[in-house]
Amino acid sequence: QVQLVESGGGLVQAGGSLRLSCAASGRSFSPYNMGWFRQAPGKEREFVALISRSGTITRYTDSVKGRFTISRDNAKNTVYLQMNNLKPEDTAVYYCAGGGTFYSPTYSPDYWGQGTQVTVSS
Repeated sequence: QVQLVESGGGLVQAGGSLRLSCAASGRSFSPYNMGWFRQAPGKEREFVALISRSGTITRYTDSVKGRFTISRDNAKNTVYLQMNNLKPEDTAVYYCAGGGTFYSPTYSPDYWGQGTQVTVSS
């Protein structure tokens, strides 16, 4: 079992930046693909970004490409989401996720964090 705890959310103005962190515990972190999802009010949870076990391959949903960067530090059991040029439509609860298959058409993780709120004001 892997426990995931997110941090770094908050309130930011449009155009600003935030960096989310997700600390993993309970098992070795490095064998797992890691990702981020988000859920806006009244909407379904959606995929945001995914990073491979080694950190060398990444995937993003189209709406965040060029603005968000996912990275990981396996020595620290932590995955990050750097979010730049934030927009009001990025407002959501952001969830860290782990496990799953990197190349499946729909990323389906095995583990979830509790989520952290990101609010972008216009």
